[in-house]
Amino acid sequence: MDLTQAREQAVARDLADPIGHARDRFVLPDDIVYLDGNSLGALSAAVPPAVKDVVERQWGQALITSWNEHDWWMAPRRVGGRIASLIGAADHEVVAADSTSVNLFKVLVAAARLRPDRRVLLIEPSNFPADLYIADSVGELLGLDVRRVEPGDVGAALDDEVALVSYSHVDYGTGRAHDMAAVTQQVHDAGALIVWDLSHSAGALPVALNECDVDFAVGCGYKYLSGGPGAPAYVMAAARHHDSMRTPLPGWTGHARPFAMEGSYEPAAGIDRFRCGTPPMVSLLALDAALAAFDGLDMAQVREKSLSLTRLFIALAEDVLTPLGFEVVTPRADAERGSQVSLRHPQAYAVVQALIARGVIGDFRQPDLVRLGFGPLYVRHVDVVTAVEQLVAAVTAQEQHDERYAVQTTVT
Repeated sequence: MDLTQAREQAVARDLADPIGHARDRFVLPDDIVYLDGNSLGALSAAVPPAVKDVVERQWGQALITSWNEHDWWMAPRRVGGRIASLIGAADHEVVAADSTSVNLFKVLVAAARLRPDRRVLLIEPSNFPADLYIADSVGELLGLDVRRVEPGDVGAALDDEVALVSYSHVDYGTGRAHDMAAVTQQVHDAGALIVWDLSHSAGALPVALNECDVDFAVGCGYKYLSGGPGAPAYVMAAARHHDSMRTPLPGWTGHARPFAMEGSYEPAAGIDRFRCGTPPMVSLLALDAALAAFDGLDMAQVREKSLSLTRLFIALAEDVLTPLGFEVVTPRADAERGSQVSLRHPQAYAVVQALIARGVIGDFRQPDLVRLGFGPLYVRHVDVVTAVEQLVAAVTAQEQHDERYAVQTTVT
């Protein structure tokens, strides 16, 4: 497709976009195309005034009385409830707490304890490294045999020794989306439990945890949910497990009577037992404000916008980027794709740096991936065309060989 024609069509699509108004809910630099929302979401316009209020009024004026006066204590559940509506869970099944890795540790141990006679944990080999590290640690601590199996091969790997399976809904590297319903059914048919990491799907595509009968899930708050750098994560546990699940991190805020200051632990009822330490109120309430960006939006329309953006990018990439040495590694089939597109290129890191210098922000993942995330609430079709235009210009000008981009920065 000719890029001039593509831009004209993109303008028309943006004018007809039913969720196009959501872009106004974000603070975005005028001269930047931001395609890294799969790593850090753009700033929600609701966050700065909310943080100002938390710091200056709630903390500054009400001081410690805000735990009661502004109900800080229940904020993890309130925020969890807002997230629950985006991931297909009930309000009482989700709590915002800790980090994704800490929550994954909690639920892997809790799930393994629910299947004490089984000694195998399955996890995908291409999972985000932290998930692999946590799984290996849980395996070492509990004496589990940790096996790395692709989701597409899980059926053949399941037997009566498998206690639990831990997969990411969308692969962080390639953007491949896995069939949550089908995989979960296979796992349950084998008598095992399933844990899903939603970090690269929640907020960009509909997630149906209860419909799919998922046991446990975790996810971060700073990618498509735009909660801010290091925003609190969340954990979901199906209500059927609430009475029997046991956390390996029995923190004081997860106690049945936190302020009784008892010397022995008694778990709180339900999802609250997955609370651990004192919640980081400033960042937690920033996440709460950020989630308002989803108010009134239909996740089916959010998903269609995401697919439209990524379809356009893939089509243009195959037409004009493939001849320049790029390979699209993200699946073409809509059902198999999250909200990102990854390109393979031998000078991927330098390409990303050249692209950033041209005002289009994406990121690099080892060993050779240019990774571009399309936050459907604020990315436009014209942004897609601009990104392709700038990739063509950068590589045509051989900017990937510029010595400025030869040494990798700390954060890639």
